[in-house]
Amino acid sequence: MPSSVIRSFSYDQRKQELVIVFQSRRRYVYRKVPEATFAAMKASGSKGVFFNRHIRDYFAFSRQDDEMSAGILS
Repeated sequence: MPSSVIRSFSYDQRKQELVIVFQSRRRYVYRKVPEATFAAMKASGSKGVFFNRHIRDYFAFSRQDDEMSAGILS
């Protein structure tokens, strides 16, 4: 089911980084996210609820919109 909050998300296992693109097209990278957290998010019925309960206030992040607008994706 599509999320009203999250457009897409992906995970870099090597870096333990969860990349979330919100419906606003803002892109955030959450660091030191365990793979089990990513797997649980992937399996959740509501990505937005899962994000709010288990990620938003728990992991350091940076906003990557500036890099996206410049055409540079990390």
